[in-house]
Amino acid sequence: MNEVGQVRVLVGEGGLRMGREGQRHPVPADVDVGVMVGDLGGEGDPYDEPHGFGEIGEHEGPSEGFAVDLPSGMGSHERPAELLVESRHRRLLGRWDLYGTLRAMSLRSDQAIVLRAYPFGEADKVVILLSPNRGKLRTVAKGVRRTKSRFGGRLEPLTHVDVVLYEGRNLDTITQVSIIEGFLHLRSDLDALMAAGTMVEIADLVAQEDEPAHGLFLLLRRGLEALDAGAVHPDIVTAFLLRAAAVVGVAPALEACAGCGTRTGLTRFGFGAGGVLCDSCRVPGAYTLRDGIVEYLTVLSRSDLASLPEVDRRFTGEARGIARRFVEYHLERRLESMVVADA
Repeated sequence: MNEVGQVRVLVGEGGLRMGREGQRHPVPADVDVGVMVGDLGGEGDPYDEPHGFGEIGEHEGPSEGFAVDLPSGMGSHERPAELLVESRHRRLLGRWDLYGTLRAMSLRSDQAIVLRAYPFGEADKVVILLSPNRGKLRTVAKGVRRTKSRFGGRLEPLTHVDVVLYEGRNLDTITQVSIIEGFLHLRSDLDALMAAGTMVEIADLVAQEDEPAHGLFLLLRRGLEALDAGAVHPDIVTAFLLRAAAVVGVAPALEACAGCGTRTGLTRFGFGAGGVLCDSCRVPGAYTLRDGIVEYLTVLSRSDLASLPEVDRRFTGEARGIARRFVEYHLERRLESMVVADA
């Protein structure tokens, strides 16, 4: 018959240790999960049975930052505390497979904008998120394609959400999600939807995984807010392209020659050269600019997406084409959403 044993877990400045009376098995200081009462193994080899846990806490960094939910009166992460973990079985060894399981079970919350999603397996969906703190995130939503899914439509593209993620080896799993802003008006306007598609495509192309993307996240959110607010400004995509280029560090030179720095005689635009060029610095293939277009592009590059200047029909189409070709050149990718929109 199996007997109930007790495993002693010490949490404090010295790190985390676990074992029976008289035994201590050191656990590395960077273990990122706290353990409460649960089933930690069976009579047989602990490698053969899964490990179940009651509650999970988080640990970020060294042991002094350990955040484990301790019962009342049992101390906190700021002072050493003892926690008894009961096992249904007598035999429990401090094995590295257990430590790996603990390390993998980490929960964290974040805000994000849903960029796109696609089916995964029979009922799941891979959801690509843009997070201000971690850039592009590839996550999985379990069972989201079932009719009775608890996520409902909260993970549709172009949705600003608050998510709780369970950190996995390859894909993080979305365990909770709530909508911060659904941009409902945007979804009912075809022009706004196509403009939003270009913004999301740009964000998806330039965002990097596990790298902060505060500027890009704020720009995308501002763009979606502007589209959701009312009539679509004809120059909003152009302004977004120019602002996005600045966020990723490839903003075109618009006020001085990209070659020599002069501010006069700017009659050409070199996509590979990085912006406007004077007659002396022009290169083969440079685009010839009409009078006034440089000033128009400059104003758009500086304007807030929600308060763009009055449209000048003489320049709006040309400005859009220049911004599009510049971004495509530096991303080395064709913007498919703009191919459809400009067709």
